[in-house]
Amino acid sequence: MSDHSDERATMIAAGDLQEFAPRGREHCRRHPSALTLQLRRLQPASELCSSDGAAGLVGCLREVTIHERQRESWQLRKGVSDVGEAVDFDEELYVASNMVIWSKGSKNHASAVYKAFTVDSPVLQALWCDFTIPQDKSEKADVSGSDEIVEKCICILQNSCINVHSIEGKDYIAALPFQVANVWPTKYGLLFERTSSSHEVPPSPPREPLPTMFSMLHPLDEITPLVCKSGAGVFGSARVQYVADYTLRIVFLNAEPSIVMTYDTVQSLHTVWALRRVKPEEQNMVLKFSEQMGTPQPMATSSSLTAHLRSLSKGDSPVGSPFQNYSSIHSQSRSVSSPSMQSRSPSISNMAALSRSYSPALGVHSFSGVQRFNFSSSTQSPKRHSITHSPNSTSSDSFLIPETEPIVPELCIDHLWTETVTNMREKNSQASKVFITTDLCGQKFLCFLVESQLQLRCVKFQESNDKSQLIFGSVTSIQAKDAAPVQGIDMLLVLEGSGNLVLYSGVVRVGKVFIPGLPAPSLTMSTQMPRPSTPLDSVSTPSKPLNKHLGPLEEGVLLSPVPELRDSSKLHESTYVEDCTFQQLGTFIHALRDPVHNRVTLELSNNTMVRITIPEIATSELVKRCLQGVKAILPKEIAVQMLVKWYNAYNAPGGPSYHSEWNLFVTCLMNMMGYNTERLSWTRNLDFEGSLSPVIAPKKARPSETGSDEDWEYLLSSDYHRNVESHPVAKALRLDPLEVLAPKDDFLQSLSLDSSTLLFTHIPAIFFVLHLIYEELKLNSLMGEGIRSLVVLLVQLARDLKLEAYIDYYYRDYPALVKTSRQACVIDQGFMHHPSFFSAEPPSIFQWLSSCLKGGGVQPYPYLPGICERSKLVVLSVALYVLGDESAVSNEASHYLYKITSGQRKQQIEQDDSRCSFRHNTSVSSLAEKLVIWMTNVGFTLRDLESLPFGVALPIRDAIYYCREQPASDWPEAVCLLIGRQDLSKQACEGNLQKGKSSVGPVLSSDIPSGTESEEDEDGMNDMNEEVMSLIWSEDLRVQEVRRLLQSASPVRVNVVQMPEASDHEYIEEKENRLLQLCQRTMALPVGRGMFTLFSYHPIPTEQLPIPKLNLTGRAPPRNTTVDLNSGNIDVPPNMACWASFHNGVAAGLKIAPASQIDSAWIVYNKPKIAELANEYAGFLMALGLNGHLTKLATLNIHDYLTKGHEMTSIGLLLGVSAAKLGTMDMAITRLLSIHIPALLPPTSTELDVPHNVQVAAVIGIGLVYQGTAHRHTAEVLLAEIGRPPGPEMEYCTDRESYSLASGLALGMVCLGHGSNLIGMSDLNVPEQLYQYMVGGHRRFQAGMHREKHKSPSYQIKEGDTINVDVTCPGATLALAMIYLKTNNRSIADWLQAPDTMYLLDFVKPEFLLLRTLARCLILWDDIWPDSKWVNSNVPQIIRENSISLHATELPSSEDLSLETLAQAHVYIIAGACLSLGFRFAGSENLAAFKCLYKYATDFLKCLSAPTASITGHYNLETCLSVLLLSLAMVMAGSGNLKVLQLCRFMHKKTGGEMNYGFHLAHHMALGLLFLGGGRYSLSTSNSSIAALLCALYPHFPVHSTDNRYHLQALRHLYVLAAEPRLLTPVDVDSNTPCYALIEVTYKGTQWYAETTEELMAPTLLPELHLLKQIRVKGPRYWELLIDLSKGTNHLKSILSKGGVLYVKLRAGQLSYKEDPMGWRSLLAQTVTHRNSEARAFKPEAISAFTSDPALFSFADYFCKPTVNMGQKQEILDLFSSILYECVTQENPEMLPTYIAIDQAVRRLERREMSETFELWQIKLVLEFFSSRSHQERMSRNPNRGLFMNSEFLPVMKCTIDNTLDQWLQAGGDVSLHSYLSGQPTEESQLSMLACFLIYHSVPTPGQLAAGGLEGSTNFSELLSKFKQLNMPVRALLRLAPLLLRNPQSMVL
Repeated sequence: MSDHSDERATMIAAGDLQEFAPRGREHCRRHPSALTLQLRRLQPASELCSSDGAAGLVGCLREVTIHERQRESWQLRKGVSDVGEAVDFDEELYVASNMVIWSKGSKNHASAVYKAFTVDSPVLQALWCDFTIPQDKSEKADVSGSDEIVEKCICILQNSCINVHSIEGKDYIAALPFQVANVWPTKYGLLFERTSSSHEVPPSPPREPLPTMFSMLHPLDEITPLVCKSGAGVFGSARVQYVADYTLRIVFLNAEPSIVMTYDTVQSLHTVWALRRVKPEEQNMVLKFSEQMGTPQPMATSSSLTAHLRSLSKGDSPVGSPFQNYSSIHSQSRSVSSPSMQSRSPSISNMAALSRSYSPALGVHSFSGVQRFNFSSSTQSPKRHSITHSPNSTSSDSFLIPETEPIVPELCIDHLWTETVTNMREKNSQASKVFITTDLCGQKFLCFLVESQLQLRCVKFQESNDKSQLIFGSVTSIQAKDAAPVQGIDMLLVLEGSGNLVLYSGVVRVGKVFIPGLPAPSLTMSTQMPRPSTPLDSVSTPSKPLNKHLGPLEEGVLLSPVPELRDSSKLHESTYVEDCTFQQLGTFIHALRDPVHNRVTLELSNNTMVRITIPEIATSELVKRCLQGVKAILPKEIAVQMLVKWYNAYNAPGGPSYHSEWNLFVTCLMNMMGYNTERLSWTRNLDFEGSLSPVIAPKKARPSETGSDEDWEYLLSSDYHRNVESHPVAKALRLDPLEVLAPKDDFLQSLSLDSSTLLFTHIPAIFFVLHLIYEELKLNSLMGEGIRSLVVLLVQLARDLKLEAYIDYYYRDYPALVKTSRQACVIDQGFMHHPSFFSAEPPSIFQWLSSCLKGGGVQPYPYLPGICERSKLVVLSVALYVLGDESAVSNEASHYLYKITSGQRKQQIEQDDSRCSFRHNTSVSSLAEKLVIWMTNVGFTLRDLESLPFGVALPIRDAIYYCREQPASDWPEAVCLLIGRQDLSKQACEGNLQKGKSSVGPVLSSDIPSGTESEEDEDGMNDMNEEVMSLIWSEDLRVQEVRRLLQSASPVRVNVVQMPEASDHEYIEEKENRLLQLCQRTMALPVGRGMFTLFSYHPIPTEQLPIPKLNLTGRAPPRNTTVDLNSGNIDVPPNMACWASFHNGVAAGLKIAPASQIDSAWIVYNKPKIAELANEYAGFLMALGLNGHLTKLATLNIHDYLTKGHEMTSIGLLLGVSAAKLGTMDMAITRLLSIHIPALLPPTSTELDVPHNVQVAAVIGIGLVYQGTAHRHTAEVLLAEIGRPPGPEMEYCTDRESYSLASGLALGMVCLGHGSNLIGMSDLNVPEQLYQYMVGGHRRFQAGMHREKHKSPSYQIKEGDTINVDVTCPGATLALAMIYLKTNNRSIADWLQAPDTMYLLDFVKPEFLLLRTLARCLILWDDIWPDSKWVNSNVPQIIRENSISLHATELPSSEDLSLETLAQAHVYIIAGACLSLGFRFAGSENLAAFKCLYKYATDFLKCLSAPTASITGHYNLETCLSVLLLSLAMVMAGSGNLKVLQLCRFMHKKTGGEMNYGFHLAHHMALGLLFLGGGRYSLSTSNSSIAALLCALYPHFPVHSTDNRYHLQALRHLYVLAAEPRLLTPVDVDSNTPCYALIEVTYKGTQWYAETTEELMAPTLLPELHLLKQIRVKGPRYWELLIDLSKGTNHLKSILSKGGVLYVKLRAGQLSYKEDPMGWRSLLAQTVTHRNSEARAFKPEAISAFTSDPALFSFADYFCKPTVNMGQKQEILDLFSSILYECVTQENPEMLPTYIAIDQAVRRLERREMSETFELWQIKLVLEFFSSRSHQERMSRNPNRGLFMNSEFLPVMKCTIDNTLDQWLQAGGDVSLHSYLSGQPTEESQLSMLACFLIYHSVPTPGQLAAGGLEGSTNFSELLSKFKQLNMPVRALLRLAPLLLRNPQSMVL
């Protein structure tokens, strides 16, 4: 490029050098060896084709050990973070023998091994690959819009298969049907190259070649051949065909852009192809070709893979062995070329094929996907193509059956570019390294290194305008021995033949790299290339390269005789070594590898490696910005040269430090523009901190140590000194400015610029861009220093370009920096290139905003895409919010902005705009919401807002404040963060977590200290959430009481007094009898406990679930002796406790929350070792089904449990699995259940002896699985089963009732709520049949359903041919109730009416009347009314007239009526009606229903003790009382109502007499329902829930603990299916603790009531969600929050299911309801908010009541606390205190800095110390915003909205500014103002104030005034009309008028 002397001067210093060794190598040594692993698990995969596994293994071992040493490779890539933030580390994939090690790390991070994989056979290659799983499988086309899941994977290629491991932990193994030479990761999946030997003979025309390239889009997909679409080929048209050319080798593949580069070994040409998905028409084309396999057209046969790629429908090929693979076919095809081979028998050819096969491990090929590629060898003879016509084709016909489906190709390569043919093309010019690089201006190059030529060829390419294809340009060659891209800085590093490292950007040489610590190559080697080569050049020397080829093939590349130069040990090494004269120096670089970002590894000749860092282009933000801007505006070639010069200057060895980077940049830039920076005084004094850049040519002589006067002058005239002088601190310290002596040498003669320099003609363009960057930096308050540095450069350029308007503009911004007496240089304007976008008026962002706020017209604001992003954001947000133009942000090209690009570039709409476009699905009503949502979409955050200047940020803050008051609940997290609602953002954040990671745990966990658990025995209720429960029930200890009542783990107290006449033995018996009574109660407790602790616990997966033991012992006072039932003194029923322990297991299992993470292994792990605990485990399994976890249990384990034949386990498992699959009609489960139901098995099947209870469970299971489906066959079977007759041999004779009931319930579930619309079942007459079952009658014979054996009646039970109503009635009644549930079908309901004559009453069991009444009310759902009048209306008249009132004392006498019947009927009917009331109002806490039920419950209690009780019967009364108690508990479910609790406790105490196990069960179920899930759950009234509750609360209770005659006990737990989480718990977002909050619930209107609103104090149970319209958290204490349910309940449902946590945030000055229940302590806040006169007198300590922000606490501490002798500071303190209160009470603490900044700025102006007018601009913008029309309109629409800034503060500030400026004007300012307006210089002392005046009053520049012709005006009115065009406010004009009119008299109009 240039002569060497110049080059030696500019070298680039590389960063520090580090020894490099792959991290995996070290780990490999420590890793447990792969060999031992193989010996340990003799896996079938490692057994080779030898029959004897061990022999194969030994062979395998031998192979590994031989090659172990040399086989090592690795690759590096830039670290990929999970989340997506920028990370800077390397990831390495290291391969050695059988191991792959993936590690991460960098210079500053410790390196760590991330994963290590060991496989069975040597790894050929390992790579990273991302597979995409399209969500919509049906659309195979490339639809980028469909959301795809990307699986990041590692692929490990072995000889016969490829392993894929994804980061999520999935792994796949795909068998390979052929030998793979190479695998490449693509954008879509993997690409395979099939091994083919290069001397493969081209087959004779008839036989077509097999494809050589295949793709696999996902490890589970098939491997399909690749299609290629080449341009106009030999045949003239573009054609599509399989890639079958074995001369094509892939040398490079890239994902973005998706291209493949191949090398043709015959023509020695490189070709580039685009890789994409196949289009359907191309698929058809290829597959059509393969149909014409018979035709001997050369084109067809050569272009497609014919039917032998079609798979056989049945798998194996007829003759061929499954082992065969591609390589064998090829080995054969070489020998088969002679026709005589046809006679060969298939078996021999098979053997030949096998023997020639390359693959050592063929056994693996017996996978199914393989056969499509394995063809029988008999088809391999040349007669193959005409097989359909040839008479002698025998076996092969079967092979070509047309049904075989072809393999559809998935990827296609499209030809893009082929390099031009040169005459001197060498044979082995295959590229050994290919990469894509970008140059400094973003142009892309494809570079490939051809080693045999020592050339790096670079092809420039770019996207076409429509982005559809790539266009390639010309090839440039760079002499190179090796090369590597340096992506981080858009350059590439080239190793020249001479051993020099040189940086290029694209094809532009940047400079040599100097590596500290490595000797530079000796300079005698100045020739670029080695000397003319010795003969060694052409022949590979036997010494080194050859054995490399014969050794194990590196990285799995099977080399052909054409040497592939793939590896680092290069072929031509020897020649270099002999040529190079610096051989003696020892080390030199001979290769580059592993470039990542800006790091690259150098391989040295002594076999060590070092890693170096290539330095960045710039580090300081300011220089980066300027470089970007200048680069964007210059033509590309010039931009690259400019950047190259800068890079050389900046990175010279010993380059500058961070601080002087800017100075260096200025010097460099001005030199390139043609300035002589030595002669220009200010640039000459720029400080480089010692290191002078090579740009400044003559090096300074070393100055003397002593110093001189010049040093002082240098300091005084330095930039630094000027900055210090103008710095506010200097003013504050009252430093007098120092006099600067005039520079000695007379520099004032004008300097002219050198017009031949690089950037001279572009000075205006560069100047304009730097000005825009200056405006952009003004919008970032952190870049103040940068602005000051930049303005100095801008002023110089503006002065030299003679742009008066700009000079004036900079003067107004920085009056102190812009001194008048600067040197100007002469620029010959003739050569200047003035760009079109250059404007004479300086664009000013503040000016633009100001005119927007004033409502004037605005010009589009110029911006540079990608550089002035903030300007764009501010302009668009103001346009949206202030001008109210909603289209401003909706489309990309906005008419408020115009883009600036360099002249010759086409206007491209850049990519990143599309993401800013406003596509948001949430509801957006106002402009403020639009703005906020748009800003978060663009990625604007609070931190960006804080660095915006306060005037500019004000409109945005105003919008934010508006949104904070009334947010929507469905906004995304980022929006909530921006508006400062932490409560909402936390809610949104938790909502986005996956379901499994339940984040509620930590928030609402109960922190019980561990000590307590050991003291009190584990009672199964320890994991309840105490914190929330203590908020719900804060007044008393009812939760402890419930816990005491429900605990069954400690002995009960047996209190029996010993009578004097009783002997000791009798006493002991009496105690034990008493204990037996008490145990009836203890055994009933677990069901209730399960309800209480429902879903309250997340188990630890490593520990077993603790199941509290069921304790059936007692303690007798006073000595506390133990009483035990097993002493043998009394008779204890056998198996008494077996159901109790089942319930105990269920209760323990139901503690597990559905969100917990448990798996199959954990479930099995809980299996107890002792047989006694089997029942508990059975219950545990059922519980897991009810909370949905049983679906995770492997089918294998389910069958395992069922085959054990343990009755309880089967019951629990069947019910659990069915509940988990509720309503899914799951086939697998149906099969499982059918085995246990004889009726569902085919008539001929063998009889299985299934225990009766298991049959019952299976029938209910069928009902659950088919719930609501109205499945015909199931319904038919169940209908028949209700009346199943007893069999002859005692089958089905015991407990028939429960089976019939189960069938009825199951039938009801299957047809749940379908009523009369049972499709396709009219012939079954379901209702009539059920009616008959209910009232009795002759049994109808149903054909086909019943087996033969039912023909003979039972020998024991004589039923005759009538229906046994006592058995079938309950099931039929409830089935009717469920089928017609809520249908209000009167005709069916009338069937269920209670009989109204004595005669008929005698026919019905009183108990059944309860069921009939219940069923009737459930059908007439809407008629249920919660008062006693309605309840009594269900009682027939005859009963009502003759019934005993519940309180009567003596009995009425009557002859013809049976009083007993009437009394029993009465109580049962009332109980039935009450139970239906409980169903209707379940979980609603309806007050009327509660009062009504409570009245009846107390009536029944009184009745029990009344003398008339004996008529009705105690048992009946107890049953009815239990039913009422359950109804009460259903209505009040989860609420913990005190009155119901008292009733339950009273019933708990009754243990003697009639109180059997069943009643205890009912009472404690009621207690459990009352506290369902610890108050977090309630009951739902959906159809499904009612069905579940009917099963659970069936109103006939077991008599003793083993009684399942009428109802299976296990069904009592089905209540879980009706429970739903409805507790809403407010959590204070600051303290993260649950708290109280007032919420307002709005009900939708219904037929019973209009839309109503009710206030609740949360935490509370919400009503059912479908009844609600909206929920809002009400003020005044908490920020309001609205959840609108009219859009759908999913948002609220997800909150409730995650524990109901609703985050709320206290408003300022408010205390929580817990600390301040009545709201009296917040009075302090009231006084402040209402701005009373005492507001000043507050103490800063009180601030803690208003805010939780620590920053505000500190502010109050440091700035608002008065100290002793304050003096004048007291006033500032008062001001600060009042500002602070203003902010916290108005709840916009973010305004605090704004207030203070305004105050400080005004004070500075008063002291005349404004050196920059920046803050004055901001104050002006604030004032203009508050007086703007848009703001006024908003205030008028919403007057009570908290005023954003205190109304008194701004006018005071405005007034102060006006006064200060007017005083200055009167005190002599008018003189300097006049001289300014007339264009004369003003005195320096006045400059700052003058600038302030000009800015504040928007005075036009002198140039504009002159243009307006204002001089000649004579009176004020004339002035007014002339000033109209200048948009100048009248107040400013009034102040200017005296100066412009000269004579004060003319002021008078």
